[in-house]
Amino acid sequence: MKDLIEKLVKVFGPTGQEGEVADLIRKEIAPFVDDIRKDALGNLIALKRGKGGGKKVMLAAHMDEIGLVVSHIDEKGFARVRPVGYVLTVTLAGNRVRFANGAVGVFWAEDESGDLWKPTPKLPDWNKWFLDVGATSKEDSPVKVGDLAAFYPVFHDLGKRLVAQSMDDRVGCAVLLDVARRLKDPDNDVYFVFTVQEEIGPKGAMVAAYSVAPDVGIAVDVTISADTPKAPPVAVALGKGTAIKVLDSGMIAHLGVRQALVDAAERASIPHQMEVLPGGTTDASAIQLAREGIPAGAVSIPSRYVHSKTEMVDMQDVTASADLLVEFVSKPIDW
Repeated sequence: MKDLIEKLVKVFGPTGQEGEVADLIRKEIAPFVDDIRKDALGNLIALKRGKGGGKKVMLAAHMDEIGLVVSHIDEKGFARVRPVGYVLTVTLAGNRVRFANGAVGVFWAEDESGDLWKPTPKLPDWNKWFLDVGATSKEDSPVKVGDLAAFYPVFHDLGKRLVAQSMDDRVGCAVLLDVARRLKDPDNDVYFVFTVQEEIGPKGAMVAAYSVAPDVGIAVDVTISADTPKAPPVAVALGKGTAIKVLDSGMIAHLGVRQALVDAAERASIPHQMEVLPGGTTDASAIQLAREGIPAGAVSIPSRYVHSKTEMVDMQDVTASADLLVEFVSKPIDW
């Protein structure tokens, strides 16, 4: 799993440009499924057929990571950018990004006095940030207006815990790949859906859920781990197991799906937590609104420092998430 996560987080894939991630996932999942296709929006959909007579289960994890788009290049070659997804400006100063063509840029900003070198500088808005791509003029810039960038890839193995810039949600993709590898003869037809454009609203999941028309849908994504000093009062912590979503700011999990996940976790003695997320949402919010409505829930992987360059997860939680999904889809589902 660690090797797989490392490969996934190092692939370039900001929102709207997920093709390289999809190519890697297709290669990894092909030996374990019966059918693979890509839809018009770019979602990768793989089917593992069950014994027959079971439910159609959609497991969804998004391939995209937060990114930036070049909006202007000045005469000196400095690029202005806008966020694609929710990018925290507090994380930008001195950080690097990369473009699909290999170009690298360094972030800096100017406050009202002209620099950030103050004891307590005011956090600049997006109009003050610029990207230095090593150019000396607009003409020799290696990037152009409209080019997408993602944070420069990092991966650190800290033993039980891993750090990377795109755990959201490449770790969810890794969990789905592990489930596909481990499923032998499930009772249910399982659709592994690797979605696009989640970071700007769950657009890929909306399209995929309409196409698949599942009986039940589960999103697999990260969630905040509120176990740091002075963290908000959320009962999710690293190393305490997979998190079964109750609700977030975009959806309330279907009661039957939620209880079925809890029952599966208790049946297999899988460590788990209940997640009540005060902000943010997942692909499940789009899945549940597809067609006439689809019972949906979410399995979340606790993560510290979400939407930064150093998102941290615990391997025990990653493993527990995969274990729960294997248990859930392998057996008859009823509520």
